[in-house]
Amino acid sequence: MIGRRRTTWTGATAVLWTTWTLLVPHPAYSAGSSVPSEGGYAFAEEVRAVEPAESTIDAERLEPGTAYRSTLPPEGKIYFRLELDATSTTYVSATAVPPDDTQVVTADGIRVTVEDTDGDSCSYDTETIGAARSPHPIVAWGAREAGPGSNRCEGEGTYYAVVERVSSTSSAPDTWDLELAVVSEPGLTESGGTQAPESWNSAPPKAVTGDPVRRAGGAGFASATPLGEGVWEDAIAPAQTLFYEIPVDWGTQLSATAELSGSGEQGAYTSGALDLTLHNPVRAPVEDASAGYSGRQAAATLQPLPPVEYANRHAIAGRVNGMRFAGSYYLVVHLSEQVTDRLGGGPFGLTLRVGIEGAAQSGPGYEGEPTPAGVFTAEGAAGGQGGGTGGSTGDGGPSGSGGTTGGGGAMTALAVGGIGAGSALLAWLALWTVTARRRGTGRRTAV
Repeated sequence: MIGRRRTTWTGATAVLWTTWTLLVPHPAYSAGSSVPSEGGYAFAEEVRAVEPAESTIDAERLEPGTAYRSTLPPEGKIYFRLELDATSTTYVSATAVPPDDTQVVTADGIRVTVEDTDGDSCSYDTETIGAARSPHPIVAWGAREAGPGSNRCEGEGTYYAVVERVSSTSSAPDTWDLELAVVSEPGLTESGGTQAPESWNSAPPKAVTGDPVRRAGGAGFASATPLGEGVWEDAIAPAQTLFYEIPVDWGTQLSATAELSGSGEQGAYTSGALDLTLHNPVRAPVEDASAGYSGRQAAATLQPLPPVEYANRHAIAGRVNGMRFAGSYYLVVHLSEQVTDRLGGGPFGLTLRVGIEGAAQSGPGYEGEPTPAGVFTAEGAAGGQGGGTGGSTGDGGPSGSGGTTGGGGAMTALAVGGIGAGSALLAWLALWTVTARRRGTGRRTAV
């Protein structure tokens, strides 16, 4: 993906809505309780420990559908083993978490490479700390792609995920925590095209307006707070990173803006203070935006993104290439620790404006299920689409009206009818399950 900071490989009511999202685990990596790292990142409680190997001979195996916790030394490569079939595309993401008291600069970061047994690269990706110059979780990813258009690393066999630090000479020699996640995507029942869409609506999205709804962000991917379309309010302190999860269906277009409120006092300007990054369902970074801050209101807005489409994977631009499947997309917001020296420790008001335009469409005809199951469907996402209650779209339509499950209306009807919260939740879950199964069946057979 081509991005501002990365080098990429080529090749219902609010009560019921909140209760439901707390009870339903993420389909990809079951959240459960979270365990904070030294850098404040929340690993899922079920995450498996895996030892980093200094050579391929000692590399431990990573299984699709599982999240792993490891460590990344300040120097040298570490290896993990993948056993892959000939027809599935496998994605590996590595979330590096620097200690919160470490010293980092813009160029510090990590690189992920997927290699075959000959040491040839299938893909690589580099992600750096960036303009924030503040320790925070960063993600790099790799893939072994299969199917039409893939000309490297074909065939069943053993592959390796290689992770290493990208450091400047001034970097502190600290060991970083590391979370690894693996996802397997099956091939298609019928061969698709090998060209990216030639055109899509790249005009600025409609403004998302309305009264904001309070929703506290999570501290990691496993504990990301589900959001729908609408306006959402939170607070963020310097050095803090917040995670939000947004279900996005096939054929729909996501937009997002993060705004810092005025602090009531002015201070020295901090460049790159507010960082907003979008990650796709396999946690790969898709697009980012940043804004400086001096105590006056500031906003970071993602560039226009294409509708979610399978063929986007053939594009060169990262913000197109990354929008290749439906499912949970993640907004990750970080506020630079340098703001503390200039404006104090906050926290500062944070507003997220999330838009989803377009009608949901059938997805590709997958030949089998992905691992983990449901990772590439919006219905399988923890938040479910259409559950947002956070305001209106620019044309006055209700928040979440573009959803595909009808969740917002069903949940409101249950609440207005005076049913107890527990009974209403059970009824909603039953309705949602039937709807999701029907839609899931349709998507599996569609081409």
